[in-house]
Amino acid sequence: MEFINEAILHAAGQWWIYPVLLVFCFIDGFVPILPSETLIVALGALSVTSGEPNMWLVMAAGALGAIAGDNMAYLLGRHVGVERFRWMRKPKVQKTLHWARYELDKRGAMLIFTARYIPVGRVAVNWIAGTTGYPRRRFIVLDFFASITWVAYSAGIGILAGNWVHEHPLLGVGIAVAFAIVLGIVIDHLLTWLHRWRDTRGAAAATSRAAGHASDAKAAHSGAHPEPAPAPAAAHSPAPAHSSAPLHPPVPAQADADA
Repeated sequence: MEFINEAILHAAGQWWIYPVLLVFCFIDGFVPILPSETLIVALGALSVTSGEPNMWLVMAAGALGAIAGDNMAYLLGRHVGVERFRWMRKPKVQKTLHWARYELDKRGAMLIFTARYIPVGRVAVNWIAGTTGYPRRRFIVLDFFASITWVAYSAGIGILAGNWVHEHPLLGVGIAVAFAIVLGIVIDHLLTWLHRWRDTRGAAAATSRAAGHASDAKAAHSGAHPEPAPAPAAAHSPAPAHSSAPLHPPVPAQADADA
């Protein structure tokens, strides 16, 4: 165990750790192999226990790699599509891509920013953004701020774990990586719940607006075409009294005999 600790500390102090981190974050931007935040978190924990590497250089390398990787995914999505490679045609990947397309159509800016915190989700969102022709300038701006906050968040987790177990570098790295993975899962579920809640709220608001429009239209139609007032009931005059006397009295029989 002591040998492993010394090897890790020695590697953390080498100059090549920064380009390795940059390349790792770059590849993770368009191919979901291993979450790149795990390496940032591990280096953050080591920086507390041993003073190496320099966290400002770690954050700079991580941010540059993440930005470059996300933009590479955007370009590949625009020029290659989402079905060229075998791994893209897997059911789980296709399900994630369909989810990204659906969400991107509804709330593109929010999704691009928050997807950076979801290991597989960010790859899907960036590919779909390129495939659907999402505005390139807007994508670059959103991805820049998302990558900066993502690097700071990952480094903060590592530094927190490193301060917790200062005397055991390897243990600090393990705790930091495990904590980052669990927190990533929690963020993923939280964002999914938030998006569903927004969908439900939007659907309820749309239904309410549709009902209001229908009521207004009905009221306007009723005002334009008022119903005719019912005709007054005719007064019933009393029937004329019938005379009991016949109109043409019969001729007496005696008169007939005289004639």
